[in-house]
Amino acid sequence: MPSFTALPDLALRSYGGSVVAASDESFAEKESLIRPGRPGFKAETFGNKGQVYDGWETRRRREPGHDWAIVRLGLPGVIRGVVVDTAWFKGNYPPHASVEAAAVDGYPSVEELRQAEWVEIVPKSELKGDAEHHFEVADETRYTHVRLNIFPDGGVARLRVHGEVRADLSVYEGLGLDLAALANGATATASNEFYSAPDNAIAPGLARHQAEGWETARRRAEGNEWLLIRLTARGVIKLAEIDTTNLLFNAPGWISLTGLDGDREVELLPKTRVQPDTPHRFRLHDAPPVTHVRVDIYPDGGLARVRLLGHPA
Repeated sequence: MPSFTALPDLALRSYGGSVVAASDESFAEKESLIRPGRPGFKAETFGNKGQVYDGWETRRRREPGHDWAIVRLGLPGVIRGVVVDTAWFKGNYPPHASVEAAAVDGYPSVEELRQAEWVEIVPKSELKGDAEHHFEVADETRYTHVRLNIFPDGGVARLRVHGEVRADLSVYEGLGLDLAALANGATATASNEFYSAPDNAIAPGLARHQAEGWETARRRAEGNEWLLIRLTARGVIKLAEIDTTNLLFNAPGWISLTGLDGDREVELLPKTRVQPDTPHRFRLHDAPPVTHVRVDIYPDGGLARVRLLGHPA
């Protein structure tokens, strides 16, 4: 698996992505392209439009041209790689595809997007049926939208757009913000990610179930597990929100918060008892500016969300 797949999927629906337009969606809806999770399939399941597919599928094209779908990235940023997944499309996949990207500020209409300046980030490439196709992207531009082109028609189950978040923080000038939010450009690593990825803990919205948080394996050795968050910017944290919602029997027993700023470490929150399936809020007093925060959990378990609210230094 290419290394870029470890980066957030900037187009994911649960991160705010949207398929704003498509040339056609006669057989299967365009919104499926950015759903979370692996595509599903049940043979001989027919609706009014034929076999039901968990993906986007266009009609059989009888005129010149090709089909396309425009996706607004939920998290604008620098794209490092694209995955075009034709899972379950075996006799109806497009033989070729390309991907373009655009940077459009504000809230453009579909027509404005179609007139935008598009840059090809994945050239027209061959596809196979029922397969994931990985394409690395070498472009340092911050993009807000991508357009998937399929030649000439057919079905694609998922489009994944992996990259690094580059948020516009100017809207928060003079205000507080979540310095740990993935949507604001923060990132997370962890000592253990056996069940789920550390970025889940700083993802937008609330975790709907256990798998949408971060969870470790059961620790059998001495010590404890930890989550390290690189903040959106060096800042002063005023409020920490530690959410164990959905973690009924696998929440940590205790947590602590340590701020990092260069070689300096500072205690933000001492080792503190937490409860399962509970949002916790802790005011932090006289905290100095830091660039990273380590969330230690004792001894193991999971967290649904971590929010660190404050001001850039």
